Amino acid sequence: MLTRLSIRNVVLIEALELEFSGGLGVLTGETGAGKSILLDALGLVLGDRAESALVRAGEDRASVSASFEFAALPAAIRAVLDDADLAVEPGEPLILRRQVKADGGSKAFVNDQSVGAALLRELAGNLVELHGQHDDRGLVNPRGHRALLDRFAGSDLADVSAAWRTWRAAEDALETARSRIVQAADDRDLLLAHLAELAELAPQVGEEEQLAEARTTMQKGERLSGDLAELQHLWAGSDSALASLRSAARRLDRIAGEHPLLKEALDALDRAVIEAGEAEDKLARAAEALVHDPAALDRFETRLFELRAAARKHSCTVDQLPERMMAMRAALDGIEHGEAEIAELERAASAAALDYRAKAEALSALRAKAAGRLDKAVAAELAPLKLDAARFQTSVAPLPEDRWGAQGSDAVEFLISTNPGAAFAPLNKIASGGELSRFILALKVALAEEGGAATIIFDEIDRGVGGAVASAIGERLARLASGGQLLAVTHSPQVAARGNLHYVIAKSSEGTVTRTSVALLDSGGRKEEIARMLSGAEITAEARAQADRLLEGV
Repeated sequence: MLTRLSIRNVVLIEALELEFSGGLGVLTGETGAGKSILLDALGLVLGDRAESALVRAGEDRASVSASFEFAALPAAIRAVLDDADLAVEPGEPLILRRQVKADGGSKAFVNDQSVGAALLRELAGNLVELHGQHDDRGLVNPRGHRALLDRFAGSDLADVSAAWRTWRAAEDALETARSRIVQAADDRDLLLAHLAELAELAPQVGEEEQLAEARTTMQKGERLSGDLAELQHLWAGSDSALASLRSAARRLDRIAGEHPLLKEALDALDRAVIEAGEAEDKLARAAEALVHDPAALDRFETRLFELRAAARKHSCTVDQLPERMMAMRAALDGIEHGEAEIAELERAASAAALDYRAKAEALSALRAKAAGRLDKAVAAELAPLKLDAARFQTSVAPLPEDRWGAQGSDAVEFLISTNPGAAFAPLNKIASGGELSRFILALKVALAEEGGAATIIFDEIDRGVGGAVASAIGERLARLASGGQLLAVTHSPQVAARGNLHYVIAKSSEGTVTRTSVALLDSGGRKEEIARMLSGAEITAEARAQADRLLEGV
């Protein structure tokens, strides 16, 4: 519920700090004292459009903050905060703040974290429900009527919602399969041609790398063939360097024993022969590895070019060609078996549709019964609110199939008829401002146990009525506020007397400066304010006595 409202430099309000508690809080004051400014300030922090005209004259900015506290954060509010990646710790208040600059522009904050004004509006629907003379939201808006009736009926939408998702998924799967098969059938000849080409080519994963390496080796052989031939000639034959080394080693071996240096020379020459022999062996192996075979090189290059051309044709890599072949075979198999697949998907979609229809029809029946109970509950509240000639009706009508959804197949709307014999019509089409507020009060009382916003505000719901009707309004506001929080801007002493907290709004002038202030009244102040409301500018003893009777009567 709303626990604190802080306002700075909003129109006539220079600085204001208000604290609220549960139950019924009433706000009174003379006409023009600034009650609308207070509601405008609250609307600003709840995401209404930021108007620079709200900034107090001579100031550069205005600000409003509102603090809300909960025993446990409602799931709907937590969902909005989670979507915005905002955290509120258990027991921590939810603080909304809005700043407006005199030269235009505004900023919004949730617990000192910068957010967009749209987030404030999203939170507002679960925080404050405002009903006034020209209410075009809340209970007047038909978009919320179905949810209200479902809460009243205790409807569990989980089964209907799950059946809807299953049906949609089955229809989507059917449509996807149909599109895929139709497309595949259109491409059948092309698929067959492409598959035949690839089957003849028979690409293998890793083949491109192997061919590229072999091609590179053969190209090196082609480039080095002349040098290798010359080197092999130097090592071959009786007059080669290796043959000369071996001949010299044999001769030196015969005389090596004649002197130590000759022995060392022989050892060195033997090592040279061994090294030269190893060089000859490596040269031979290199010549074998780098053999230049023009025919083989041509085959390898042709194969490599064919693979790469096929990869470009099918917009993939060479290694992905086998996978593309499998996809083509699967598409062709799909064409062959498509009728069976479509038939199976059609059966699944039909079964899902029947299941959804059955669950939606059961929900419709539950709504129809609940609508009758709600109509009776609202009707019981109308006569005491001086709406005895009026009738209330909850319309539950079938929607066209293209508008069915996870919430069922019904359109729900609250309708009224204000005169005998008159046709039923939407709330805001035929009710005057005062009638509309009283209809909403009757509906809120009937729906009192079915949840809603944490704080409810009624703006001058008692306009144009008095006496017993005002008493009835006050009694119902107090009943509606029991266990929750309701704030009422009122001109009725009968309503004001019902309040748990009573605030008086006043306007004062000092020279050319006009200010609006709000004060929380004690018991004596309440008596004086209610007496003023009863008698006008001059408070009489009789008015004070009547105020006492009103306060004692509650």
